[in-house]
Amino acid sequence: MKKFKTLPLFYCFFTGLIIASLIKIFVFEAMTVDGVSMQPALTDQQTIYINKAAYGISNPFGSKLLLQWAKPKENDIIIYLYNNNIVVKRCVAVENTPLDYLTNSGYILIVNSDKKIPLTREQYYNMHNCSEVPSGYILAIGDNFENSFDSRNYGFIPVSNVLGKVICR
Repeated sequence: MKKFKTLPLFYCFFTGLIIASLIKIFVFEAMTVDGVSMQPALTDQQTIYINKAAYGISNPFGSKLLLQWAKPKENDIIIYLYNNNIVVKRCVAVENTPLDYLTNSGYILIVNSDKKIPLTREQYYNMHNCSEVPSGYILAIGDNFENSFDSRNYGFIPVSNVLGKVICR
């Protein structure tokens, strides 16, 4: 009769720790929303679950994807790194989506001829020269337009900077 050697408990624990760390770094993570920019879809201090592998494999030491196999779609709730902070916003427009502007009663951004998004004067002057979302970029905006610091303020987000997709809330 053949006897099987059992691995010491230490090796099992160490292997489990490595596997759990790899899953957290590259595949799945739970996070807490900090702020009101995504209300009503996401509330302050709400736990959300991120599929970090939705668009590719992220660089754990940077703000870009190492390998990309998909791109965000319109209405995806995504995460990306901006000023060393993880940001959660909604992708409202993908590359080559037409953008138009109204200025007769305030400033309005019209996305794809149907979505109207309010702009401040500064946001309008940041964006008004763009007639479409540039290739390789997305427009990411918080659902709470009045309390969101987003693409209207700092510009389009490179698709390669999108680190994951919110899958559960």
